[in-house]
Amino acid sequence: MTTIRRFCCDDLLRFSSVNLDHLTETFNMSFYMTYMARWPDYFHAAVSPGDRVMGYIMGKVEGQGESWHGHVTAVSVASEFRRQKLAKKLMNLLEEISDKMDKAYFVDLFVRASNMPAIRMYEKLGYVVYRRVLRYYSGEEDGLDMRKALSQDVEKKSIIPLKRPITPDELEYD
Repeated sequence: MTTIRRFCCDDLLRFSSVNLDHLTETFNMSFYMTYMARWPDYFHAAVSPGDRVMGYIMGKVEGQGESWHGHVTAVSVASEFRRQKLAKKLMNLLEEISDKMDKAYFVDLFVRASNMPAIRMYEKLGYVVYRRVLRYYSGEEDGLDMRKALSQDVEKKSIIPLKRPITPDELEYD
């Protein structure tokens, strides 16, 4: 049985197999530790009965006013554990924390425009493409900013798509 729990320091030494996917962004240790310290409620691991890290989600809450939102910095599941709805469970947990605990208006994430399996998964979870960010990834590949409105955004204003693409320097927060 899979357990979802807060990500801990020991997990940093045991989650490298999850990041082997070429579409998964790998950060330096201080980046992960900053998230554990600043947004512990937004950093969770899915672990097997043998305590193997099967996947994780890392996020934060940011913005102001109607731009107050939960942000998915990374969600990844090791290839041998995919198709078990782990990513969906992790996403649902982050959305619930954003909505109920932090009263956010929406959750957003960035995904490579070429990553169709991830885009389809996010669409099944209720996310829409809010805007295209030109050359977001390594200055080469476009990113899609996808959003899902939460209960605070009664009128769903946060998910009305922008009509034109933007560049990374036009992002209000990152």
